[in-house]
Amino acid sequence: MANQTKPVLHGYFRSSCSWRVRIAFALKGVEYDQAPVNLIRDGGQQLTQEYKALNPMQQVPAVEIDGITLSQSLAVIQYIDETRPGPRLLPADPKKRAQVRMISDLIASGIQPLQNLYVIQKVGAEKMPWSQHFIDRGFQALEPILKQTAGKYCVGDEISMADICLVPQVYNAERFKVDVGQYPTIKRLNQALLEIEAFKVSHPSRQPDTPDDLRA
Repeated sequence: MANQTKPVLHGYFRSSCSWRVRIAFALKGVEYDQAPVNLIRDGGQQLTQEYKALNPMQQVPAVEIDGITLSQSLAVIQYIDETRPGPRLLPADPKKRAQVRMISDLIASGIQPLQNLYVIQKVGAEKMPWSQHFIDRGFQALEPILKQTAGKYCVGDEISMADICLVPQVYNAERFKVDVGQYPTIKRLNQALLEIEAFKVSHPSRQPDTPDDLRA
């Protein structure tokens, strides 16, 4: 598809959902611009009326692409996959495609929202044990699923949307001091994926808005 302008990603360096979109763009070889939205500064730049006009949920990411604005990272990833050439992010085989969606939804709906910044701000002082509990609960379900579906990557031997969701979630788990070693399949897949260039260039330590003390 020919495009007059590059997509614009409104995101935050450490946001899991923003990172997913960055990985998808990188895997597809799509050039894009970033418009950082600092979730902490000024009480949260996502809460401004200007940003609310882009994404009424006042979350990141929001992506301006092909004359429309999309939010919700899995919807963005699937749009990128359906409109851009390059490696498929969802397999052609219906069973594998369903497995990719199952794993992606387990992470994106069942684990990550429970450590979302808005949620842990509401939880307050108990945010660390809260986050650990729900990440462990999710990983206890994810590990046996991945044992069945994984080859080199989450579903077989091709990188998919499931892998795009897994790596940011493991990064979150490590931030919240979860022992990922309890989950050998998750750990193996994450280590393999972090060797791939698309996952390296999209990493939170290498973004325009990464603070100097967290920069790789």
